[in-house]
Amino acid sequence: MDIEEIRAYCLHKKGATEGFPFGEDALVFKVMGKMFLLISITAPNCSINVKCNPELAIQLREKYDDVQPGYHMNKKMWNTVTYSGAFSEKEFYAMIDHSYEEVVIGLTKKDRLALNDL
Repeated sequence: MDIEEIRAYCLHKKGATEGFPFGEDALVFKVMGKMFLLISITAPNCSINVKCNPELAIQLREKYDDVQPGYHMNKKMWNTVTYSGAFSEKEFYAMIDHSYEEVVIGLTKKDRLALNDL
């Protein structure tokens, strides 16, 4: 798993964009202007921050040592996930999908309609 694979996966999502709003180290993926994933491009491990339903966030943290409260994020709704092989790639990508979906659910009706029209 590397940053280019994650980047391609995120950009394949409807309405996804990328940018560096926090500096050259933090690549951020957004949908309709709302962040759904942040990844450090200089970190030695593949580590991402993803949005998560608060109850699921706790369950994932209890299940996997590689899932921790979001670093520099709202700890209730964000997880930092390090991919070290403790879970499958399928589970890793499911966390990204969940993050995207959580953000889309929280969009305004206007933004959801605009996203559907893309």
